[in-house]
Amino acid sequence: MNRRNFLIAGTAGVAGAWVASRMIGGHMLGYRFFTPAFAAQPPLAQKVAASDTVVLGQTGIHTSRLAMGTGTSGWRHHSNQTELGIKGLSDLLLNGYDHGLRFFDSADSYGSHPHVAEALKHVPRDKVTVLTKTGARDPASARADLDRFRRELGTDYLDICLMHAVTEGDWTERFKGVMDVLSEAKQKGIIRAHGCSCHSIEALRAAAKSPWVEVDLARINPVGADMDASPHKVIPVLQEMKAAGKAVVGMKILGQGKLRNRADDALRYALSLGVLDAFTIGAENKSEQEDLIRRIATA
Repeated sequence: MNRRNFLIAGTAGVAGAWVASRMIGGHMLGYRFFTPAFAAQPPLAQKVAASDTVVLGQTGIHTSRLAMGTGTSGWRHHSNQTELGIKGLSDLLLNGYDHGLRFFDSADSYGSHPHVAEALKHVPRDKVTVLTKTGARDPASARADLDRFRRELGTDYLDICLMHAVTEGDWTERFKGVMDVLSEAKQKGIIRAHGCSCHSIEALRAAAKSPWVEVDLARINPVGADMDASPHKVIPVLQEMKAAGKAVVGMKILGQGKLRNRADDALRYALSLGVLDAFTIGAENKSEQEDLIRRIATA
């Protein structure tokens, strides 16, 4: 979720406006948000919780339904979460752990490895799932990343390593060398599962058809905000992944903050799809995190 002011224009063609005030540093600030309209989602048929234990596809990895994202506006080794500092973000992750969250979502491009490493010092390593992502596109860089990531995270192994932000429709052929490095790392116990995060519908479709992909991080929300394509195009691909036994982890559930004032409906939408094993959302403080946990419980 993003603290910064934002303006969304016409994502779904129809928009509604609201004004909210927020106390920051002792001053009341007014924020104006324009959010695409979409139908309110009905309550779920059964109770769910952010801390529910889920199994990620056929990986054998058990973790919490909600992953703690560390990469809102994350690039060039920086994110909204890393702005909290190593202790600040570590404390946020540990607060989530105290509330039953067991899934740490990091990436090299977010610069969040040192922050996750600090949190890992205070919890049993085998009780949390550590996901990270490499931007490597050649085998040598991928090998170097695996070694560096483990040093930065202070761990002997990574639960999940993804190829980050693949966009090419032929990525499974073009970057086969990187895929082979990750497969070898899995055989050696350096990682437990591999896969990708997709940033185009072509890449997503290729991931669905690739037996190599065990975990896919996919962008999904009701209005298509910051997604690879519209929901009606993305959902059938996610269903194909699910049917093939892949783990599907949702991201952009709140549209990079664009749906924050429709969080309940957006969460119910994600939970009702029947294709997500888990999903990741990046809170920026403990109150946001705990509010999110409460909202999921009342979905």
